[in-house]
Amino acid sequence: MEMLNFKKISSIHFIGIGGIGISAIARMFLRQAQNKFSLVEVRGSDEAESDVTEELRKLGARVFIGQKARNVPAECDLVIYTIAVTPDNPEFAEAKRRGIHMMSYPEALGEIARGKFTIAVSGTHGKTTTTAMIAKIMIEAGLDPTVVIGSFLTRSDLVQQGRTLLYRGKGRTNFIAGEGRYLVAEACEYRRSFLHLSPKILVITNIDADHLDYYNDLDDIESGFRELAAKVPEDGAVICDFSDTRAKRVASTGKGRVIDFGKFLTKVPKLLVPGVHNKKDAAAALAVAELLGVGLASAGKSLAGFSGAARRFEFRGRANNGALVYDDYGHHPTEIEAILQGARELFPLNKGGAVVPEGGVVSSRKGGASGGLSPKIVVVFQPH
Repeated sequence: MEMLNFKKISSIHFIGIGGIGISAIARMFLRQAQNKFSLVEVRGSDEAESDVTEELRKLGARVFIGQKARNVPAECDLVIYTIAVTPDNPEFAEAKRRGIHMMSYPEALGEIARGKFTIAVSGTHGKTTTTAMIAKIMIEAGLDPTVVIGSFLTRSDLVQQGRTLLYRGKGRTNFIAGEGRYLVAEACEYRRSFLHLSPKILVITNIDADHLDYYNDLDDIESGFRELAAKVPEDGAVICDFSDTRAKRVASTGKGRVIDFGKFLTKVPKLLVPGVHNKKDAAAALAVAELLGVGLASAGKSLAGFSGAARRFEFRGRANNGALVYDDYGHHPTEIEAILQGARELFPLNKGGAVVPEGGVVSSRKGGASGGLSPKIVVVFQPH
């Protein structure tokens, strides 16, 4: 595919603009317009209002709710669509009928990555948190990366002096426009989307059965990761957990170094986010830091201050009865197990069966065993 010059785009339309990935690219174009890199009109549509569509409007995008052919502007240079869009979508069909240049979100991300030192974070679980951790380390080390992530990063976690990060609305973002040579991107395996990236450093957090509406089985999933690892050049590296047999096997497909992030587990500092899974994500981030020449002491300090990504065991407040409420995107059995393990780590039981919050102070609120918190963890599922 011929490389696009995004700075020459004057009008762009996003189908499914409220999606977590595609909205990051919309933010990129909005930043170009705000900083007068280009006079680009950003438009898009989605099926329903959301916090994302609201924030994009505040940044200057024109957002339509409901998808109709007339939403595609008369003068349009490029249409970017989510991979969930089907050919019978009226806007997709209209853009195709008019011969407008069209790209899926993964294709657009691949174009953005061209010419960048790309650090791709893949894996069935832990991609978002690991990407966020790497981003925090790199930003605080002054490497000034561009970051595209499948969740929201908070203002408190990512601070760049003298730079507008498009933090409006709720003080969060899923896109950071760095001026350095690095791109840190969450690389999703669904429909082999990550094959549009050509990473210099590839992180594989783990390989597990997921997206079986697309993949035939776990072996088919492994084959997708193998294709991605094969794109890593000789002077690159694949970072994985050697205790994950499939990930270790896949990592050897690449031409570059293969690094076990498990050896960094002992160097992970005390984290604000609980759970063994977060420690593993942090170990992978430390492995990346070492490759980039960031001192482990400096990287560890960044990780110690990491408060987590949105909807990754995110504290939301208290219920009317005083129960603590946490929100998590996890919807896979492995993820749910990790969430519960992390919750129990944060709120362990004492010998009397009461929950003792970290630090050893038992709540005086009545209702739990021995006067402590209730030992119950209640899980409520909702559409994600």
